[in-house]
Amino acid sequence: MFEQAFKNIDDVLWKDAGCTSELDYTEQTSWLLFLKYLDALEADRATAAALNGKTYTHILDKPYRWGSWAAPRGKDGSIDHNTALTGDDLIQFVNGKLFPYLHGFKQKASGPNTVEYKIGEIFGEIKNRIQSGYNLREVIDQIDELRFASQVEKHELSHLYEAKIKNMGNAGRNGGEYYTPRPLIRAIVAVVAPKLGETICDPAVGSAGFLCEAFEYLKAQNPKRTTAQDRALQERTFFGKEKKSLAYVIAIMNMILHGIEAPNILHVNTLAENLADVQEKDRFDIILANPPFGGKERKEVQQNFPIRTGETAFLFLQHFIKVLKAGGRAGIVIKNTFLSNTDNASVSLRRKLLEECNLHTVLDCPGGTFQGAGVKTVVLFFEKGAKTRKVWYYQLDPGRSLGKTNPLNDDDLAEFVQLQKTFADSPKSWSVDANYIDPTTFDLSVKNPNGGETVTHRSPQEIMEEIAVLDIESAEVLEKIRGLLK
Repeated sequence: MFEQAFKNIDDVLWKDAGCTSELDYTEQTSWLLFLKYLDALEADRATAAALNGKTYTHILDKPYRWGSWAAPRGKDGSIDHNTALTGDDLIQFVNGKLFPYLHGFKQKASGPNTVEYKIGEIFGEIKNRIQSGYNLREVIDQIDELRFASQVEKHELSHLYEAKIKNMGNAGRNGGEYYTPRPLIRAIVAVVAPKLGETICDPAVGSAGFLCEAFEYLKAQNPKRTTAQDRALQERTFFGKEKKSLAYVIAIMNMILHGIEAPNILHVNTLAENLADVQEKDRFDIILANPPFGGKERKEVQQNFPIRTGETAFLFLQHFIKVLKAGGRAGIVIKNTFLSNTDNASVSLRRKLLEECNLHTVLDCPGGTFQGAGVKTVVLFFEKGAKTRKVWYYQLDPGRSLGKTNPLNDDDLAEFVQLQKTFADSPKSWSVDANYIDPTTFDLSVKNPNGGETVTHRSPQEIMEEIAVLDIESAEVLEKIRGLLK
């Protein structure tokens, strides 16, 4: 229904001098999509108020509403292009008036969990990068075609937006930072198995994939929810923190499209929080996360942690353990080198994990699980509050080489999810008693006693198909470049 509109938007942004990458396309689509959504939200609230005989007070003043500057309507209901801003007038209004006005909402908001606060935070962190007012007008006209009226429409929009996030993640070498493969997330959520009433947090929220999939899981598992349970899902279940501006904006928009009106996402550096200050009210039942790998935090940030290290993921893991409630559960993606590194920080952290938590499951992911990221990963599943007695390993082998044309899918993980319920042994799974883990190194390396990792060679046909796909993509890029040079 809306797929062509998204393609058209990307085509317009590709021509604009201010947008140079998939990251820019997603960012610029996001702020416009947010304002279109806000217009629909206000319309729904106004209708509900009228039905109850009440007067609705709009969040935005009239000149800044979508229907005033972006899509003023004529008598026939279509955009009145005689009064709609375009060209330099549109750019001057957006940059000089709209963004400063919207940024001001952060000071007016009653709290960080309000729509008003999200407006102020988003428009204080991003900028309009579209330089041509005529390109911006084209994009606005496409965005205006999108509708949020029904669940079917929201569902399609959420899928299209997820596709944009995936493309953005695949576009650069830091792809895994923005996009964790959704089949992997769904498997992690299924194993952790959240329940209604539990609090779920991702302190490295990225594009909020974990929170969105957890939301979908809880809805599917509990089809007969009460109004009170739905309100709890909306307001008191999902929490996230994100350091980077673009990821923060994308997380907000992604959760909104999945049906959470005012997501509890904070724009903060999680690692800057002092672990000594964490109180019981700050803890959660479940942590789901794929923390950034390899980043380097400043010395003053490292001071907040008992095990000091420059490796960002290791600092996050300490944070996760600290903010879990007693008996809380976690599913965490981390570099596979964490299992065997011999540096003091790695050894100390493995010891902490084994002694303070029950590390019951380790999922070993094959190379290529994360597009655009050159590291192999494992997923750690643990519960806080009891020592590790036995670790169950599963070595994921989809039977093919993973790549852009052969991504991970749900079927690849079905056996893992099924076997994990009983920690069953199989050619791909086995258990290790914690008494056999070396107490000097706490090495947790994946060593399959059933023959180890098999090397799967792609068929010539698969290789040729991937080359053909890449050739088509290259031809499309070259054609666009030719168009610009004319």
